[in-house]
Amino acid sequence: MSWKTLSQMDLKGKRVLTRVDLNVPIIDGKVSDATRIEKIVPTVNEIIKKGGTPILLSHMGRPKGERNPNLSLSQLQEKLENYFKSRVVFVADCIGPSAETALKVAKKGQIILLENTRFHPEEEENDPEFAASLAALADIFCNDAFSASHRAHASTTGLAKYLPSCAGNLMESELKALESVLVQPERPVATVVGGAKISTKITLLENLIEKVDSIIIGGAMANTFLFAKGFNVGRSLVEKSFKPTALKILKKAEIYSCEVILPTDIVIAKELSENTSTSVVSADECPENYMILDAGPSTVDNIKHCINNAKTLLWNGPLGAFEVAPFDQATSQTAKFASNETKNGHLISVAGGGDTVAALNQAGVTDAFTYVSTAGGAFLEWLEGRELPGVLCLTQK
Repeated sequence: MSWKTLSQMDLKGKRVLTRVDLNVPIIDGKVSDATRIEKIVPTVNEIIKKGGTPILLSHMGRPKGERNPNLSLSQLQEKLENYFKSRVVFVADCIGPSAETALKVAKKGQIILLENTRFHPEEEENDPEFAASLAALADIFCNDAFSASHRAHASTTGLAKYLPSCAGNLMESELKALESVLVQPERPVATVVGGAKISTKITLLENLIEKVDSIIIGGAMANTFLFAKGFNVGRSLVEKSFKPTALKILKKAEIYSCEVILPTDIVIAKELSENTSTSVVSADECPENYMILDAGPSTVDNIKHCINNAKTLLWNGPLGAFEVAPFDQATSQTAKFASNETKNGHLISVAGGGDTVAALNQAGVTDAFTYVSTAGGAFLEWLEGRELPGVLCLTQK
Protein backbone atom coordinates (compact mmCIF):
# COMPACT_ATOMS: atom_id res chain seq x y z
CA MET A 1 0.00 0.00 0.00
CA SER A 2 1.91 3.03 -1.27
CA TRP A 3 -0.87 5.59 -0.99
CA LYS A 4 -1.78 7.67 2.07
CA THR A 5 -5.04 7.13 3.87
CA LEU A 6 -7.36 9.72 5.39
CA SER A 7 -6.31 8.62 8.89
CA GLN A 8 -2.71 9.62 8.11
CA MET A 9 -3.60 13.23 7.25
CA ASP A 10 -3.73 16.25 9.59
CA LEU A 11 -7.20 17.63 8.86
CA LYS A 12 -7.66 20.20 11.64
CA GLY A 13 -8.67 23.53 10.17
CA LYS A 14 -8.16 22.17 6.64
CA ARG A 15 -10.51 22.34 3.67
CA VAL A 16 -10.70 18.85 2.23
CA LEU A 17 -11.73 18.58 -1.41
CA THR A 18 -13.35 15.15 -1.36
CA ARG A 19 -14.05 13.40 -4.66
CA VAL A 20 -17.05 11.15 -4.12
CA ASP A 21 -19.38 9.31 -6.47
CA LEU A 22 -22.86 10.80 -6.24
CA ASN A 23 -23.91 9.53 -9.65
CA VAL A 24 -27.06 8.01 -8.18
CA PRO A 25 -30.34 7.14 -9.93
CA ILE A 26 -33.05 9.78 -9.62
CA ILE A 27 -36.70 9.12 -10.45
CA ASP A 28 -39.22 11.98 -10.32
CA GLY A 29 -36.70 14.12 -8.47
CA LYS A 30 -36.10 11.51 -5.77
CA VAL A 31 -33.07 9.30 -5.19
CA SER A 32 -34.16 5.71 -5.88
CA ASP A 33 -30.97 4.04 -4.65
CA ALA A 34 -28.88 5.77 -1.99
CA THR A 35 -26.19 3.07 -1.67
CA ARG A 36 -23.40 5.32 -2.94
CA ILE A 37 -24.44 8.09 -0.55
CA GLU A 38 -24.51 5.70 2.39
CA LYS A 39 -21.00 4.42 1.64
CA ILE A 40 -19.32 7.86 1.81
CA VAL A 41 -20.73 8.73 5.24
CA PRO A 42 -17.68 7.38 7.18
CA THR A 43 -15.26 9.53 5.18
CA VAL A 44 -17.31 12.71 5.57
CA ASN A 45 -17.85 12.10 9.29
CA GLU A 46 -14.13 11.50 9.87
CA ILE A 47 -13.18 14.75 8.15
CA ILE A 48 -15.61 16.68 10.37
CA LYS A 49 -14.54 14.81 13.52
CA LYS A 50 -10.91 15.73 12.85
CA GLY A 51 -11.76 19.40 12.44
CA GLY A 52 -11.78 19.61 8.66
CA THR A 53 -14.34 21.00 6.22
CA PRO A 54 -15.51 18.42 3.66
CA ILE A 55 -16.03 19.87 0.17
CA LEU A 56 -17.85 17.27 -1.91
CA LEU A 57 -16.97 16.99 -5.58
CA SER A 58 -18.81 14.68 -7.95
CA HIS A 59 -20.24 14.17 -11.39
CA MET A 60 -23.73 13.03 -12.32
CA GLY A 61 -24.70 11.59 -15.68
CA ARG A 62 -23.30 12.80 -18.98
CA PRO A 63 -24.19 16.48 -19.46
CA LYS A 64 -21.43 16.82 -22.10
CA GLY A 65 -20.00 20.01 -20.65
CA GLU A 66 -23.31 21.87 -20.48
CA ARG A 67 -25.56 22.80 -17.58
CA ASN A 68 -28.55 20.48 -17.24
CA PRO A 69 -30.97 20.98 -14.31
CA ASN A 70 -31.94 17.29 -14.48
CA LEU A 71 -28.34 16.43 -13.63
CA SER A 72 -27.80 19.02 -10.93
CA LEU A 73 -26.43 17.79 -7.61
CA SER A 74 -28.80 20.23 -5.88
CA GLN A 75 -31.34 17.39 -6.05
CA LEU A 76 -29.24 15.48 -3.51
CA GLN A 77 -29.00 18.16 -0.83
CA GLU A 78 -31.87 16.92 1.35
CA LYS A 79 -30.92 13.25 1.01
CA LEU A 80 -27.32 14.02 1.97
CA GLU A 81 -28.41 15.96 5.05
CA ASN A 82 -30.50 12.97 6.14
CA TYR A 83 -27.50 10.67 5.92
CA PHE A 84 -24.87 13.04 7.32
CA LYS A 85 -27.09 14.43 10.11
CA SER A 86 -25.54 17.80 9.30
CA ARG A 87 -26.25 20.84 7.20
CA VAL A 88 -25.18 20.62 3.56
CA VAL A 89 -24.53 23.89 1.73
CA PHE A 90 -25.06 23.55 -2.02
CA VAL A 91 -22.98 25.74 -4.32
CA ALA A 92 -24.21 26.34 -7.87
CA ASP A 93 -20.73 25.86 -9.40
CA CYS A 94 -17.64 23.85 -8.61
CA ILE A 95 -15.16 26.67 -9.30
CA GLY A 96 -15.14 30.47 -9.26
CA PRO A 97 -16.54 33.21 -6.98
CA SER A 98 -19.64 31.34 -5.77
CA ALA A 99 -17.56 28.40 -4.52
CA GLU A 100 -14.95 30.70 -2.99
CA THR A 101 -17.59 32.74 -1.16
CA ALA A 102 -19.34 29.64 0.20
CA LEU A 103 -16.09 28.42 1.69
CA LYS A 104 -15.31 31.77 3.29
CA VAL A 105 -18.61 31.81 5.19
CA ALA A 106 -18.78 28.08 5.94
CA LYS A 107 -19.28 27.26 9.62
CA LYS A 108 -17.63 24.47 11.57
CA GLY A 109 -19.28 21.10 10.89
CA GLN A 110 -20.93 22.21 7.68
CA ILE A 111 -20.55 20.22 4.49
CA ILE A 112 -20.09 21.94 1.15
CA LEU A 113 -21.59 20.31 -1.95
CA LEU A 114 -20.26 21.69 -5.24
CA GLU A 115 -22.19 21.47 -8.51
CA ASN A 116 -21.71 18.70 -11.08
CA THR A 117 -18.10 18.79 -12.31
CA ARG A 118 -19.15 17.64 -15.78
CA PHE A 119 -21.03 20.88 -16.36
CA HIS A 120 -17.54 22.01 -17.38
CA PRO A 121 -16.08 20.30 -20.49
CA GLU A 122 -12.61 20.75 -18.99
CA GLU A 123 -13.42 18.11 -16.35
CA GLU A 124 -13.37 15.15 -18.74
CA GLU A 125 -10.46 16.71 -20.67
CA ASN A 126 -8.41 16.69 -17.45
CA ASP A 127 -7.57 20.30 -18.17
CA PRO A 128 -4.72 21.53 -15.91
CA GLU A 129 -6.18 25.02 -15.46
CA PHE A 130 -9.56 23.59 -14.43
CA ALA A 131 -7.84 21.24 -11.98
CA ALA A 132 -5.88 24.17 -10.57
CA SER A 133 -9.12 26.14 -10.12
CA LEU A 134 -10.60 23.26 -8.17
CA ALA A 135 -7.43 22.88 -6.10
CA ALA A 136 -7.50 26.58 -5.17
CA LEU A 137 -10.56 25.86 -3.02
CA ALA A 138 -8.85 23.46 -0.64
CA ASP A 139 -5.79 22.35 1.32
CA ILE A 140 -6.08 18.57 0.82
CA PHE A 141 -7.42 16.29 -1.91
CA CYS A 142 -9.18 13.11 -0.76
CA ASN A 143 -10.30 10.63 -3.42
CA ASP A 144 -13.16 8.49 -2.12
CA ALA A 145 -14.53 7.58 -5.55
CA PHE A 146 -12.95 4.29 -6.57
CA SER A 147 -15.87 3.81 -8.96
CA ALA A 148 -14.75 6.88 -10.95
CA SER A 149 -11.00 6.26 -10.70
CA HIS A 150 -10.69 4.47 -14.03
CA ARG A 151 -11.22 7.87 -15.68
CA ALA A 152 -8.35 10.33 -15.96
CA HIS A 153 -10.44 13.42 -15.27
CA ALA A 154 -9.53 16.66 -13.52
CA SER A 155 -11.40 15.74 -10.32
CA THR A 156 -9.98 12.20 -10.13
CA THR A 157 -6.36 12.65 -11.23
CA GLY A 158 -5.61 16.28 -12.07
CA LEU A 159 -6.10 17.48 -8.49
CA ALA A 160 -3.37 15.21 -7.16
CA LYS A 161 -0.79 17.36 -8.96
CA TYR A 162 -1.73 20.41 -6.91
CA LEU A 163 -2.66 19.20 -3.42
CA PRO A 164 -1.45 16.72 -0.79
CA SER A 165 -3.55 13.65 -1.59
CA CYS A 166 -5.00 10.61 0.13
CA ALA A 167 -7.53 7.82 -0.25
CA GLY A 168 -10.84 8.13 1.59
CA ASN A 169 -12.27 5.34 3.73
CA LEU A 170 -14.38 3.86 0.93
CA MET A 171 -11.49 3.96 -1.53
CA GLU A 172 -9.24 2.34 1.08
CA SER A 173 -11.80 -0.42 1.67
CA GLU A 174 -12.14 -1.09 -2.06
CA LEU A 175 -8.40 -1.31 -2.62
CA LYS A 176 -7.79 -3.53 0.41
CA ALA A 177 -10.61 -5.86 -0.64
CA LEU A 178 -9.25 -6.21 -4.16
CA GLU A 179 -5.70 -6.70 -2.93
CA SER A 180 -6.98 -9.45 -0.63
CA VAL A 181 -8.22 -11.51 -3.58
CA LEU A 182 -5.58 -10.81 -6.21
CA VAL A 183 -2.35 -9.54 -4.63
CA GLN A 184 -1.92 -11.58 -1.45
CA PRO A 185 -4.93 -13.91 -1.27
CA GLU A 186 -5.58 -16.85 0.98
CA ARG A 187 -5.51 -19.88 -1.33
CA PRO A 188 -7.15 -21.66 -2.99
CA VAL A 189 -8.85 -18.79 -4.85
CA ALA A 190 -12.09 -19.51 -6.72
CA THR A 191 -13.74 -17.03 -9.07
CA VAL A 192 -17.18 -16.76 -10.58
CA VAL A 193 -17.20 -15.00 -13.95
CA GLY A 194 -20.58 -14.66 -15.59
CA GLY A 195 -22.48 -12.34 -17.86
CA ALA A 196 -23.78 -12.21 -21.38
CA LYS A 197 -20.72 -12.00 -23.60
CA ILE A 198 -17.23 -13.46 -23.57
CA SER A 199 -16.12 -10.50 -25.72
CA THR A 200 -16.47 -8.16 -22.71
CA LYS A 201 -14.56 -10.47 -20.34
CA ILE A 202 -11.59 -11.67 -22.44
CA THR A 203 -8.98 -9.52 -20.69
CA LEU A 204 -10.50 -10.35 -17.31
CA LEU A 205 -10.35 -14.10 -17.92
CA GLU A 206 -6.82 -14.00 -19.29
CA ASN A 207 -5.60 -12.04 -16.26
CA LEU A 208 -7.40 -14.18 -13.69
CA ILE A 209 -6.15 -17.46 -15.14
CA GLU A 210 -2.62 -16.45 -14.13
CA LYS A 211 -3.63 -15.58 -10.56
CA VAL A 212 -6.41 -17.88 -9.34
CA ASP A 213 -6.91 -21.61 -8.84
CA SER A 214 -10.32 -22.07 -10.43
CA ILE A 215 -12.74 -20.15 -12.63
CA ILE A 216 -16.46 -20.88 -12.67
CA ILE A 217 -17.90 -19.65 -15.96
CA GLY A 218 -21.62 -18.95 -16.10
CA GLY A 219 -24.29 -16.88 -17.77
CA ALA A 220 -24.69 -16.68 -21.51
CA MET A 221 -20.93 -16.41 -21.95
CA ALA A 222 -20.72 -20.07 -20.90
CA ASN A 223 -22.68 -20.89 -24.05
CA THR A 224 -19.78 -19.71 -26.19
CA PHE A 225 -17.46 -22.12 -24.37
CA LEU A 226 -19.93 -24.98 -24.80
CA PHE A 227 -20.23 -24.12 -28.50
CA ALA A 228 -16.44 -24.06 -28.80
CA LYS A 229 -16.34 -27.58 -27.35
CA GLY A 230 -18.71 -28.77 -30.07
CA PHE A 231 -21.93 -28.79 -28.06
CA ASN A 232 -25.25 -27.80 -29.62
CA VAL A 233 -26.55 -24.60 -27.99
CA GLY A 234 -29.82 -24.27 -29.91
CA ARG A 235 -31.16 -20.71 -30.03
CA SER A 236 -29.07 -19.61 -27.03
CA LEU A 237 -27.21 -16.32 -26.94
CA VAL A 238 -23.75 -17.24 -28.23
CA GLU A 239 -20.81 -15.44 -29.85
CA LYS A 240 -19.83 -17.98 -32.48
CA SER A 241 -17.03 -15.81 -33.87
CA PHE A 242 -15.31 -16.06 -30.46
CA LYS A 243 -14.93 -19.84 -30.64
CA PRO A 244 -11.12 -19.54 -31.19
CA THR A 245 -10.90 -17.14 -28.23
CA ALA A 246 -12.76 -19.55 -25.96
CA LEU A 247 -10.49 -22.42 -26.96
CA LYS A 248 -7.43 -20.22 -26.41
CA ILE A 249 -8.62 -19.35 -22.89
CA LEU A 250 -9.23 -23.02 -22.07
CA LYS A 251 -5.74 -23.88 -23.33
CA LYS A 252 -4.15 -21.12 -21.26
CA ALA A 253 -6.00 -22.40 -18.20
CA GLU A 254 -4.39 -25.80 -18.72
CA ILE A 255 -0.95 -24.24 -18.94
CA TYR A 256 -1.45 -22.35 -15.65
CA SER A 257 -3.18 -25.29 -13.92
CA CYS A 258 -6.31 -23.19 -13.44
CA GLU A 259 -9.44 -25.34 -13.23
CA VAL A 260 -12.29 -24.14 -15.46
CA ILE A 261 -15.79 -25.17 -14.37
CA LEU A 262 -18.41 -25.09 -17.15
CA PRO A 263 -22.05 -26.22 -16.97
CA THR A 264 -22.49 -29.98 -17.04
CA ASP A 265 -26.27 -29.67 -17.07
CA ILE A 266 -28.44 -26.77 -18.16
CA VAL A 267 -31.92 -25.31 -17.70
CA ILE A 268 -33.57 -24.80 -21.09
CA ALA A 269 -36.77 -23.19 -22.35
CA LYS A 270 -38.28 -22.00 -25.61
CA GLU A 271 -38.62 -18.44 -24.35
CA LEU A 272 -37.36 -16.21 -21.57
CA SER A 273 -40.47 -15.62 -19.44
CA GLU A 274 -41.69 -16.50 -15.97
CA ASN A 275 -44.52 -18.75 -17.11
CA THR A 276 -42.60 -20.74 -19.68
CA SER A 277 -42.05 -24.49 -19.44
CA THR A 278 -38.49 -25.52 -18.50
CA SER A 279 -36.39 -28.68 -18.60
CA VAL A 280 -33.03 -29.78 -17.26
CA VAL A 281 -30.80 -31.61 -19.74
CA SER A 282 -27.14 -32.47 -20.14
CA ALA A 283 -24.98 -29.58 -21.36
CA ASP A 284 -24.53 -31.31 -24.74
CA GLU A 285 -28.24 -31.99 -25.32
CA CYS A 286 -29.84 -28.59 -25.98
CA PRO A 287 -32.47 -28.99 -28.75
CA GLU A 288 -32.34 -26.70 -31.78
CA ASN A 289 -35.44 -24.70 -30.81
CA TYR A 290 -34.50 -24.15 -27.13
CA MET A 291 -32.34 -21.66 -25.24
CA ILE A 292 -29.92 -22.22 -22.36
CA LEU A 293 -31.06 -19.86 -19.61
CA ASP A 294 -29.45 -21.15 -16.41
CA ALA A 295 -27.03 -23.70 -15.01
CA GLY A 296 -28.58 -26.95 -13.82
CA PRO A 297 -28.58 -28.53 -10.32
CA SER A 298 -25.58 -30.80 -10.96
CA THR A 299 -23.56 -27.78 -12.10
CA VAL A 300 -24.58 -25.91 -8.94
CA ASP A 301 -23.35 -28.87 -6.88
CA ASN A 302 -19.99 -28.71 -8.71
CA ILE A 303 -19.77 -24.99 -8.03
CA LYS A 304 -20.56 -25.44 -4.34
CA HIS A 305 -17.88 -28.12 -4.09
CA CYS A 306 -15.37 -25.73 -5.66
CA ILE A 307 -16.29 -22.90 -3.29
CA ASN A 308 -16.25 -25.27 -0.32
CA ASN A 309 -12.60 -26.10 -1.10
CA ALA A 310 -11.66 -22.45 -1.55
CA LYS A 311 -10.54 -19.90 1.03
CA THR A 312 -11.11 -16.86 -1.18
CA LEU A 313 -13.94 -16.16 -3.65
CA LEU A 314 -14.10 -13.41 -6.26
CA TRP A 315 -17.45 -12.95 -8.02
CA ASN A 316 -18.25 -10.92 -11.13
CA GLY A 317 -21.37 -11.73 -13.14
CA PRO A 318 -24.50 -13.93 -12.73
CA LEU A 319 -24.75 -17.63 -13.61
CA GLY A 320 -28.00 -17.33 -15.55
CA ALA A 321 -30.81 -15.00 -16.61
CA PHE A 322 -31.39 -14.18 -12.93
CA GLU A 323 -33.76 -11.27 -13.64
CA VAL A 324 -36.49 -13.75 -14.66
CA ALA A 325 -37.59 -16.57 -12.36
CA PRO A 326 -36.98 -19.51 -12.37
CA PHE A 327 -33.69 -18.76 -14.14
CA ASP A 328 -32.30 -17.16 -10.98
CA GLN A 329 -31.82 -20.46 -9.16
CA ALA A 330 -28.15 -21.18 -9.95
CA THR A 331 -27.11 -17.64 -9.03
CA SER A 332 -29.27 -17.50 -5.91
CA GLN A 333 -28.29 -20.93 -4.56
CA THR A 334 -24.59 -20.30 -5.18
CA ALA A 335 -24.78 -16.84 -3.58
CA LYS A 336 -26.50 -18.22 -0.48
CA PHE A 337 -23.95 -21.02 -0.18
CA ALA A 338 -21.06 -18.55 -0.48
CA SER A 339 -22.65 -16.23 2.07
CA ASN A 340 -23.01 -19.09 4.58
CA GLU A 341 -19.38 -20.11 4.06
CA THR A 342 -18.42 -16.47 4.71
CA LYS A 343 -20.57 -16.23 7.84
CA ASN A 344 -18.98 -19.39 9.19
CA GLY A 345 -15.51 -17.93 8.72
CA HIS A 346 -14.50 -20.40 6.01
CA LEU A 347 -14.38 -17.95 3.12
CA ILE A 348 -13.28 -14.45 2.16
CA SER A 349 -15.82 -13.31 -0.44
CA VAL A 350 -15.47 -10.22 -2.63
CA ALA A 351 -18.00 -9.35 -5.33
CA GLY A 352 -18.62 -6.44 -7.67
CA GLY A 353 -20.22 -5.24 -10.89
CA GLY A 354 -23.73 -3.91 -11.50
CA ASP A 355 -25.42 -7.21 -12.36
CA THR A 356 -23.58 -8.99 -9.59
CA VAL A 357 -24.71 -6.53 -6.93
CA ALA A 358 -28.29 -6.74 -8.24
CA ALA A 359 -28.17 -10.54 -8.13
CA LEU A 360 -26.79 -10.62 -4.58
CA ASN A 361 -29.40 -8.09 -3.46
CA GLN A 362 -32.11 -10.24 -5.03
CA ALA A 363 -30.80 -13.28 -3.15
CA GLY A 364 -30.70 -11.24 0.06
CA VAL A 365 -27.06 -12.00 0.83
CA THR A 366 -25.19 -8.79 0.01
CA ASP A 367 -24.45 -7.93 3.64
CA ALA A 368 -23.11 -11.45 4.29
CA PHE A 369 -20.25 -11.16 1.78
CA THR A 370 -16.90 -9.92 3.04
CA TYR A 371 -16.99 -7.00 0.62
CA VAL A 372 -19.30 -5.96 -2.21
CA SER A 373 -18.06 -3.22 -4.50
CA THR A 374 -20.47 -0.66 -5.94
CA ALA A 375 -17.93 0.22 -8.61
CA GLY A 376 -18.68 -0.97 -12.13
CA GLY A 377 -16.06 -0.18 -14.77
CA ALA A 378 -13.32 0.53 -12.23
CA PHE A 379 -13.88 -2.82 -10.50
CA LEU A 380 -13.68 -4.67 -13.82
CA GLU A 381 -10.60 -2.79 -15.04
CA TRP A 382 -8.76 -3.50 -11.79
CA LEU A 383 -9.52 -7.21 -12.18
CA GLU A 384 -8.22 -7.02 -15.73
CA GLY A 385 -4.87 -5.90 -14.35
CA ARG A 386 -5.05 -2.31 -15.52
CA GLU A 387 -3.65 0.62 -13.57
CA LEU A 388 -6.42 3.03 -12.59
CA PRO A 389 -5.44 6.69 -13.08
CA GLY A 390 -7.33 7.81 -9.98
CA VAL A 391 -5.42 5.32 -7.83
CA LEU A 392 -2.05 5.67 -9.52
CA CYS A 393 -1.98 9.44 -8.95
CA LEU A 394 -2.28 8.89 -5.19
CA THR A 395 1.01 6.96 -5.20
CA GLN A 396 2.97 9.67 -6.96
CA LYS A 397 4.59 12.63 -5.24
